[in-house]
Amino acid sequence: PYTTLFRSKLKQTAEAICEQYREAFEQQEENTSDGLDYTLPGEAMPSGSFHPITLVRSRILSIFSRIGFNVSDGPEVEDDWHNFSALNFLPEHPARDMQDTFFINLDPDKEHYNGQLALRTHTSSVQIRVLDNEKPPVRTICPGRVYRNEAISARAHCFFHQVEGLYIDEGVSFADLKQTLLYFAQEMFGSDAKIRLRPSYFPFTEPSAEMDVSCQICKGKGCNVCKYTGWLEIMGCGMVDPNVLKNCGISPEEYNGFAFGMGIERIAMLLYQIGDIRMFYENDVRFLEQFK
Repeated sequence: PYTTLFRSKLKQTAEAICEQYREAFEQQEENTSDGLDYTLPGEAMPSGSFHPITLVRSRILSIFSRIGFNVSDGPEVEDDWHNFSALNFLPEHPARDMQDTFFINLDPDKEHYNGQLALRTHTSSVQIRVLDNEKPPVRTICPGRVYRNEAISARAHCFFHQVEGLYIDEGVSFADLKQTLLYFAQEMFGSDAKIRLRPSYFPFTEPSAEMDVSCQICKGKGCNVCKYTGWLEIMGCGMVDPNVLKNCGISPEEYNGFAFGMGIERIAMLLYQIGDIRMFYENDVRFLEQFK
């Protein structure tokens, strides 16, 4: 009997308290002049998305991390040694010309640049910094923004993003380079992707090559995107020139290696079939919302 009486009393007390709160809320609603119902659920916040360049960059880093490459970073404002000289660029090389490079004038009283600093034209400068501070074996990729004094068009811009790779060790061969790039192409574009290497020239690699990947739009049959060749160029590569190793204090008789570099925008344009590189930088919400 005592327990039953206690439960009854507790129930009455709880109901009285609930009634007091109900009356208080009703009184508050009557005194509210804005006419809003604060008990309604709120509107959902619109979800954002990663930029397509960020998505592709993360995907590239993930692919190479699975085969032992770490990530290195460096400054965007570089000196002549790291950006040019250490990479075997001769003093008269065309890339040093003002039409290709944004040089920084440290003396505003002078009309012309003094050649000391420049916005980096490639992330190969990061590779030099890695070799200056680490002993082989070295296996790293260097993502980042680069700058070149070029006319802006649907296929080119004055700044863009690169990912460059470097592998230095004993007994590295061109076959290792080819298999590494084939693995990347098939992970990025699908297991049916094929690659081909064409002879080319870069000051910091010898031999050098341009790498093409089979067009994934027409499956190699030929279309407007690949100019009816069935192939699309995506990167340059080659074996590291012995002079570059010497400039970094590494014996080319003991070590060798390969390097490669690709534009992230180029890969993104192929993956998402985007025809104008300028769309990446215009901050058009209608374009960015497609990557949620």
